[in-house]
Amino acid sequence: MKKNQTISSDTLNKIKEVLLAEKKRVLADLKNISKKDIRESDNRAAKFPEYGDKPDENAQEINDFSTTVVTQKVLEKSLEDIEKTFARIEKGTYGICKYCHKPISEKRLMARPTAGSCITCKTELQENE
Repeated sequence: MKKNQTISSDTLNKIKEVLLAEKKRVLADLKNISKKDIRESDNRAAKFPEYGDKPDENAQEINDFSTTVVTQKVLEKSLEDIEKTFARIEKGTYGICKYCHKPISEKRLMARPTAGSCITCKTELQENE
């Protein structure tokens, strides 16, 4: 298989730029909501807010912390997807559906650069969930 045979080099370069910008944004967002923690597998833990000692402040701290933990997981998943996409680009498999092995349309890849499946396969997977 030719490297990235289904995607024009211009489109691939645009996608790489988008992915790099998204990676930079995700890393910045992660830095804002988490701190280094060697006890965690990814060496990051969500920051716990400190608003005060009153019951309503404690409740708000827990609520905000819960939201931060979920946000951190979403950002980590996004970062993982970006890294996997760069790996597919390097291997020359980017733009090929991982299920049917047919080309993914450039339009889909521009809309969702981390897509690993074509619209047909993605639709079938969602219908079977």
